[in-house]
Amino acid sequence: MMTPNRRAPVAIARPKPLHEAAIACLRDMIVEGDLAAGERLNEAKLAERLHVSRTPIREAIKLLANEGLVDLLPGRGARVAALPLESVGEMFEVVAGLERHACELAAERMNAQILEALQRKHERMVRHFEAGERRAYFKINHEIHLALVAASGNATLQALHATLIARARRARYAALESPTRWAEAMREHEALMQALRAREARLAGEIMQEHDRRTARAILEQLSEGAPLEGARAQLEAK
Repeated sequence: MMTPNRRAPVAIARPKPLHEAAIACLRDMIVEGDLAAGERLNEAKLAERLHVSRTPIREAIKLLANEGLVDLLPGRGARVAALPLESVGEMFEVVAGLERHACELAAERMNAQILEALQRKHERMVRHFEAGERRAYFKINHEIHLALVAASGNATLQALHATLIARARRARYAALESPTRWAEAMREHEALMQALRAREARLAGEIMQEHDRRTARAILEQLSEGAPLEGARAQLEAK
């Protein structure tokens, strides 16, 4: 595993405004464990690593604090927020309900083009799973969850989901540390796609809700055993 002082530079895609690119990159670094819970965020070092000035880094840190990923320390900078047991359980109770309803609405409302695009994303995810490519799998998995919420056609539901998704995404990534849970999650996504293709709204919603609940249980087991959320990073870097 890389030590904090030997981390490789990260190149940011340039089409986005710098502060947006910095937000996206720092969010990924926290979600995927490259920045550990409790770690202080050094603006100068992060700016150097991301090849930007300190201003977009400062703006990114403020916005990530609003998402619950960063704790601001008055007069002492900022650090990566911890993810306590109680917040994981409560958060996934809400996320599971929102995503269940989103899947029910999506099964009823999405057109053939949206369903086809979702199927293509699913097939890409399957290929990443079969190749053992966790980071790539996780990114497309996240896209699928967002696409399903968008396919609900309910702007209020999307807005509520957006307030939780950064923290939920971080917790979901931790669940991939378990090969058993990863394989189980893949089977659940297969069943979900079958229900969506059949336009079985109630079944699709039930599958998604149980999928989220099982993910939450896997995360809670890790946290209760004292396993760090960043444990998946060591496994990834060992490959």
